[in-house]
Amino acid sequence: MKIVTWNINGIRTFKNGIKTTLDSFDADIICVQETKVTRDLLDEKTAVVDGYNSYFSFSRGRSGYSGVATYCKDSATPFLAEEGLTGLLANQGEAVGCYGDQVELSSEELLALDNEGRAVITQHHFIGTDGPQKLTVINVYCPRADPDKPERKQYKLQFYRLLQCRAETMLSSGSHVIVLGDVNTSHPPIDHCDPDDADNCEDNPGRKWLNHFLFGTAEKNTKDELKEISQKSASGGKFTNYGTRIDYIFADRCLVKSAFICVDIMPEVEGSDHCPVWAQLSCTLQASPKFPPLCTRHMPEFTGRQQKLSRFFVKVSEKDRVFKDSEESLPGSQDTGGILENLNPVVQENSVAKKRPTCREKDTNAHKAKRSKQMKTESNAKGSLLAFFKPKQTPLIPSSGNLSLKPTESSQDSPDSESDTRSCPGNVQTETSLSMITEMETENQDEVEGESTSIDKSKDCKKGPCTGFWKAVLHGPVSYGLKKAGPNLGRQFFVCARPQGHPSNSQARCNFFAWVDKGK
Repeated sequence: MKIVTWNINGIRTFKNGIKTTLDSFDADIICVQETKVTRDLLDEKTAVVDGYNSYFSFSRGRSGYSGVATYCKDSATPFLAEEGLTGLLANQGEAVGCYGDQVELSSEELLALDNEGRAVITQHHFIGTDGPQKLTVINVYCPRADPDKPERKQYKLQFYRLLQCRAETMLSSGSHVIVLGDVNTSHPPIDHCDPDDADNCEDNPGRKWLNHFLFGTAEKNTKDELKEISQKSASGGKFTNYGTRIDYIFADRCLVKSAFICVDIMPEVEGSDHCPVWAQLSCTLQASPKFPPLCTRHMPEFTGRQQKLSRFFVKVSEKDRVFKDSEESLPGSQDTGGILENLNPVVQENSVAKKRPTCREKDTNAHKAKRSKQMKTESNAKGSLLAFFKPKQTPLIPSSGNLSLKPTESSQDSPDSESDTRSCPGNVQTETSLSMITEMETENQDEVEGESTSIDKSKDCKKGPCTGFWKAVLHGPVSYGLKKAGPNLGRQFFVCARPQGHPSNSQARCNFFAWVDKGK
């Protein structure tokens, strides 16, 4: 048995084909986090994959935020599946059960903990050394404690306690338990690229909980050992190998001793700012003869069954309406491109179904054709109704000019870049907006937002692409805009385009910083 967990940072990670990506893992169970897709944006190609059955948990009320999903091979179909940790989202007949003592939390708090789509539970059967046994897999995307929002810190700790209560209750019922996903807390100091204070890191509430949740304690490392480890790791791996270990696979002690063979990360897999983590076990899963009710294959929109009109209407309370109106954009929210991709729109010309005309309709159409010839001159004089629906002309920015650029190793601009840029007409230089987006996650902090890139292609450039432009893209600084409230809100600045890394790494980001001068 092989199991994989991966924070995909958006369902668009599967743009090259979700089946191809899933098959590349060669795993029985694949758990993904931060799908950033809601139920209304989930398309069939993502929900129903040949050879797999999937189980989703969606964020309710926040579009393009959070969300987890578990994909199981048909040969590893679970016997039970449930969304959330509280049991409030489970329908009759699909609950896994074993909820434990939840009296410390109010009903409103419990509902809020499951309202962001952060957990999916699947229960499997396998043959072990002691005969048939149960295995419960809890796929979680734990909240991040925003330092600017104290209430999120409390929310995160409540989620941790609820997760521990559910896992321990499952274990007490006789089932083996695997908890995996983005825990959003690094455990020992060695798991963090830049621990705040090696002596006091265990005072962090998240690490305190993690120490209590896990069996045994990690060995303490001195500052010198941490420095030596950081310097060694700065020379290899993914980009500068500079990040934080917050994605884990936890299992009960008995299962680890009896079945776990090996566990490792997959830094070669691109598409997200997280690395997939996998584990190999010496047990064979048994497939359920039918899919649990939570399976996406049972969703009405994917089964071909006619839906009721009431299915498209949801009652929204006044409280929810006020909340949505005042809600600020959240880190990692789904942009317009992601929404359009998930909607997977069909070309308008192909979306209209054509019906074969009957004989009577042919006669009617012939009459209409004669009538249209008589009205042709008159309609041309008055103008066509379609003229009012023509799209706006945007010749200066063709759609093919949009570029999505990945962060690359950079160096300072060469002296000849200025002369290369001057080889293009001035209007191209002034109308061309250059920017790149680089992302480096440290406990899921998304503090800045890069500008979108649009490139003007002018017919006046007879010498082909400007070499100065490409030098600016590949070697120049990166333009960002501040999102946090304050005197500099919305103000743009430039920073080094290199990936973040240890100070001793010459290929890591330097300290270059400059505000954008709007006057130039």
